[in-house]
Amino acid sequence: IVAKVTRDRLLVELDQQYPGYGLARHKGYGTPQHRAALAHLGPCLLHRRSYRPIRELLTM
Repeated sequence: IVAKVTRDRLLVELDQQYPGYGLARHKGYGTPQHRAALAHLGPCLLHRRSYRPIRELLTM
């Protein structure tokens, strides 16, 4: 539980550095809003290129 709370707090802070992705709301999970932001903005430095949805987005 402590790790999840820490991660959620980190994503709230990162939301300030990477506006538009909604990190404070979805906490990095693949919600429809997160996927829409990725389609509009593309991945940022935080997004893992090894993750299949990001790889697929980069090959479009």
